[in-house]
Amino acid sequence: MDQALDPAYLQHRRRIHLLLAALLVSSLAGAAWGVNRVLRPSVDGADISVAAVRRGDVANTVNAAGIVIPVHEEVVASPAASRVAKVHAKPGQQVKAGELLLELDDREIRLALERLQEQLAQQENRVQALALELDGKRKGLTSSIELLELDLLSARARHERNQKLRVSGLVSGEDLLAAELNVKRTEIQLRQHREQIADARRATSGSVDAANLQKAILHKQIAQQERLLAQARVTAPFSGMLTFLAQEEGASVGAGQLLARVSELNNYRVEATLSDFHARLLAPGQQVRVEQNGERLAGTVHTILPEIQNGTVKLLVDLAQPHNPLLRNKMRVDVNIVTAQKNGVLVLDAGAAFNGSGRQEAFAVADGVATRRILELGSSDGKLVEVVAGARPGERFIVSDIKAFAQQDNIRITD
Repeated sequence: MDQALDPAYLQHRRRIHLLLAALLVSSLAGAAWGVNRVLRPSVDGADISVAAVRRGDVANTVNAAGIVIPVHEEVVASPAASRVAKVHAKPGQQVKAGELLLELDDREIRLALERLQEQLAQQENRVQALALELDGKRKGLTSSIELLELDLLSARARHERNQKLRVSGLVSGEDLLAAELNVKRTEIQLRQHREQIADARRATSGSVDAANLQKAILHKQIAQQERLLAQARVTAPFSGMLTFLAQEEGASVGAGQLLARVSELNNYRVEATLSDFHARLLAPGQQVRVEQNGERLAGTVHTILPEIQNGTVKLLVDLAQPHNPLLRNKMRVDVNIVTAQKNGVLVLDAGAAFNGSGRQEAFAVADGVATRRILELGSSDGKLVEVVAGARPGERFIVSDIKAFAQQDNIRITD
């Protein structure tokens, strides 16, 4: 005959069943958690950079490579083909205005100058000779004219007397005609002598003008040679730093070849180079941020050079602090040209996770998990990037490189 089971025994068995069920559920949960940890990729929180979305100001900038150059720089070129005779300075030293830097061989210039001076002396002698010749001709013709004038007076008196005597029949017609012709002959001779004086004066004046013109040409050539002679002594055009100097004594130099370059001390600007793709965005007066080793200097676009070379455009940047002690000649710097400014917009720290503007994938971080999201990005100044859509203030996103898990939708973030 069946007997009822002891209630205590039933309760004990029920507890055992519940314990086994709890153990089974815990085992299944642990197994699921373990499988999830195995299958879901993770990343160490120390290996990523996370930033929060917030309100801020962002400038749209165009990046360029820059080099620091002096505001004022002058070069000295060789005035003629020559050779370096003696060097008096070294590159890198500070020089004063007018300080002698080097000397060129000036023997050819001196010889050319002496030849020109000899030619000038010849022309001056020629002018003097022409003046003396004209004076001699003038004196000779003047004496002849004076004699002819006396002959003319005598011939006219004789002719008048013959005319009176002809009326009385005391002189023949032939004598009267001869006296008349003698007067006309003397008048002609007198006119010819006077014309000879004028012709001699004009001829001599033309020769003198030609000689004076040649003298003027020679004076200019002499002045040019004297300038060349002075330029053979190469001096500093102003006080500054000697950044280049032809140093090899005896070396040949051609006309126009660079001999020295002097740059102004502690007064700099920046020459920036960037792709001509951005040329349409550039304009004089735009704000510029010049960065080097974490230091930022403000500036403005001064000049955009019109020539495009090898797909690049150059511009000159005036610095707000051109005398900053951090600046060095030929120092390379990063240049960010501000093309637009936005205030009070949503921003994120810029990083390798973002590339330009437009729709981009990003990973939002919450509760130890990074989840794939789509962000609409706008302006960027290299430090901050504008978030146009896809995020709210306070949300956090990975801003470091996400290429390693770009194909995942979720990533665990471990401590």
